[in-house]
Amino acid sequence: MSRTRTRRRGGVKKSAPKSPYFSMPTGQMRNPWPAYEIASEDQLEEIHNASMHIIENIGMRFLDDEAMDLWQKAGAKVDMANSHVWIDRDLIMELVSKAPSGFNFRARNPERTRYFGGNAINCFANAGMVFATDIRRGRRPGTRDDYLTLTKLTQMTNGIDVAPLMSVVMHDVPVHQKHLEDFALGSIYSDKPMMGRTHGRIIAEDIMTMSKIIHGEDLKPEEGPVTGGIINVNSPLVYDDRMLGGMMTFAKYGQFTIVTPFILAGAMSPVTMAAAMAQQNAEALAGIALLQLVNPGSPVIYGGFTTNVDMKSGAPAFGTPEGAWALFIGAQLARKYGVPYRGSGSLNMANSPDAQAASESMWSLWPCILSHTNFIAHTLGWLEGGLTVSFEKFVMDAENLAMMQHFLKGPEYSQDAFALDAIAEVGPAGHHFGTEHTQRRYTDAFYPPFLADRRNFGTWTEAGSEDIVQRAHKLWQIIVKEYKKPAMDTAVHEELEQFIAKRSKELENVELYD
Repeated sequence: MSRTRTRRRGGVKKSAPKSPYFSMPTGQMRNPWPAYEIASEDQLEEIHNASMHIIENIGMRFLDDEAMDLWQKAGAKVDMANSHVWIDRDLIMELVSKAPSGFNFRARNPERTRYFGGNAINCFANAGMVFATDIRRGRRPGTRDDYLTLTKLTQMTNGIDVAPLMSVVMHDVPVHQKHLEDFALGSIYSDKPMMGRTHGRIIAEDIMTMSKIIHGEDLKPEEGPVTGGIINVNSPLVYDDRMLGGMMTFAKYGQFTIVTPFILAGAMSPVTMAAAMAQQNAEALAGIALLQLVNPGSPVIYGGFTTNVDMKSGAPAFGTPEGAWALFIGAQLARKYGVPYRGSGSLNMANSPDAQAASESMWSLWPCILSHTNFIAHTLGWLEGGLTVSFEKFVMDAENLAMMQHFLKGPEYSQDAFALDAIAEVGPAGHHFGTEHTQRRYTDAFYPPFLADRRNFGTWTEAGSEDIVQRAHKLWQIIVKEYKKPAMDTAVHEELEQFIAKRSKELENVELYD
C-alpha cells in the first residue's frame, strides 16, 4: 500500500452526469409496511419442531476443541472423539434468547453508522467473487485494481450501506496478505461500516487489531460492533475449525457474526424445501447458541442462503421460486427468535448481464425487501452463481435498488397531493402538463432513472442505439472518476500501513488455510 494523505470528501459539480451516487437517498432504508409472510404460525412451528429434532436426536459436528469444551460445560451430550454434539432444545432456546434483537453497526464516519434489526434494511454489494468482468476487458481473475474500483463504486453508491469485504479475490496479492489488504483498503477508501473475514483465529485476530487502530484500543462493544463477518456452515450439519475459530474470536471482542448455512436442496439437504428449511434452522440456531456461550449478548444475524440445485446438472440454482420461499420463511424464523436476518439480493446463474440475470436477481431482491431482511448481501454485480462480479451489472442492480428505495417511501397523501384544485382547473378532457401543480412538482414527482432509457425508438436509434449494458459500462466509469476519498486521520493511515508491512512478514510462511 502506498503512503498517501487522504482528502476530505468533496462535492460534485452540478453538471456531472447522473449516477447512483446522485439518485439514491443517503439515510437508512426501512420498510414501513408489515412483513410479507408465506408460512402460517402452525407451519412455522412445524419447521421449528423439525429443527429441534435434528439438534436433539441427529446432532451436529463442531470440529474445534474449544467449541466442544464449551458445549460439554454447558451440559450438551458430546462425543469428544468424533466432535459430535447433541443439544437439548431448552438449552438451545435459552442461549438464543440472549442474542440481541438489533444493534448499531458503527462506521468510522458516525454518519454512516447503520442499525440492524426491526424494519431496517441494509445492503452490501458483493463478496467472494473469483473473477471480474466488464465489456471492454472481458472476464479475468480479480486484481487489486479491480478491488479498488469496486470499493470506489461502493463508496459512491448511496444505496449500499456497508463497505466491501473481499468484493473480488485479489490474485496479484500474496495469500498471506490478502486479508490485510482487503480490510485496510476497504477502510481507507470507504468510510462506511467495514466487514472483516472470519476465516480462522489468526485472520480474525488481525482484523480485530486493524479495527483497534481505526476505532481505538477500546472498541466499546456496548455501543455496537465496528466489524462483523459471515460464516458458512459446512452443510449438512458440520461447523469446521476455520469458521468456528473466526466466529468465536469475533464474539470474544463483541463483534457480530452472520451465521449462514449454505444449503442446496437436493444436495446438502433432502430435496424438499420443508426439510431444507428445518435443516437451515437447526444449523443456524446451533451457531447462534454457541456464540452466546462464548460471550452472552454477542450480536448475531441469522443468515439464510438456501435454494435448490438444478436437477439436470447438479449445479446451484439461484433466483428461483424455491429460493424465494426460503428467503421469506428464513425471515419469519429470525423474527420468531428475535434476531436480525440476512438474505441475498441479486443471486442469479446468468453468464452475462442479460435478461436472465435481471429476472433471477429480482427473484432474490423482492423477497428480501418484502420480508424485512435486515442485511441484504450480494446486492450488486453478482454473475455466474457468484463466481464473477460484473461492473456493468453493478450499475444495473443499483438502478433496481434505487427504485426499491423510492418504492418504500410510498405515495404522498397530503391535501396538495390530491390536487383537487388542479383536477377542477382542467376538468373533463384537456391535460395537466401546464398546470401550476404540475409545474411546481414535476422535477421530483416520480423516480428519475439514471440508467433506463425511455426515449422512443427513433430518438434512441439516432443517438447510437446503445443498450443498457453499454450505458452501464459508461456510467460506472463516470462514477469512479467522480470518486472522492473520504478523510482519514494521517496517523491512523500510517499505523495501518506499518501494521500490514510488519504482519505480512510475520505471516509469510504461515499456513492460514490449512
